Order: sequence, then structure tokens, then C-alpha cells
Amino acid sequence: MGKGAAINLLKNAIYLEDAGIEINSVTFWGSPWQPEFCDWAFNLPRGPRLAEIWDGIPANTDVLITHTPPYGILDEVHGEHVGCEALADAVQRVRPKIHVFGHIHECHGVLKQGETTYVNASLHDERFCLRHQPIVLDL
Repeated sequence: MGKGAAINLLKNAIYLEDAGIEINSVTFWGSPWQPEFCDWAFNLPRGPRLAEIWDGIPANTDVLITHTPPYGILDEVHGEHVGCEALADAVQRVRPKIHVFGHIHECHGVLKQGETTYVNASLHDERFCLRHQPIVLDL
């Protein structure tokens, strides 16, 4: 099933692929990309191409939604940081109120750092077993 067919299955949802939307005066921007990992979808090599995508995040973004975490934030696997360095740079530039991501199942939780609240919303553990409750935040 291609992207177009999957989007047609969505009901009461908005799909953001390197795009944004404003809802009730809150600006959201989302992207599915991640540094290369296995042979999964939306993989890109670390470096200029990922940086180019993150450079597209508008400065007025209130809520940033990405699949991958920024480097050094709720991104550890076996003690090693695996998040995206270019995304970390973009988050420092944009300073969203909230940055929601997943991908790294071992680091579910919330971390407030500076002006940004980071949320690793992964509900499954590293064995893909449902382990965590959803995280709810107020804006």
C-alpha cells in the first residue's frame, strides 16, 4: 500500500509529512524522517539531506512532531545516544513549546529543557510489547 492509499484510510486525522497546520492558534509541524535504521521507511543518511528537511521547520512552530528524537534527548539505546544531531540543531533554532517523537522505545517519558518540553511517546518497549500509558500535556 503506497502513501496515497494509506492517507485515504485516515479518519478524523491530519497527516503531516514535512508540513504544518494551525489549529486554534497553535502551530503544528510534522515529519516522519529518521537517520538510517535497518531498512525501515523514511530513512535518510545522517547529514545534509536530513538537515535540509529540519531546516524547513518554521520558526513559529509551537508543537513539533517527528518520528525520531533529537540527539541527546530521550534517545538512548544501551547507553548510546542515537537521535538526530541535525534535528537537535533545528530544535534549538525553533524552540517549540513541545517536541513529540517516538522511535526509541527504551526512553518513554517527558523531559523539560529550556523552553521546550520533550515527549518520547513510544508506548511499546524494545520488544514491541505495550508497556506505557499515553502522555497527555496541556498547552
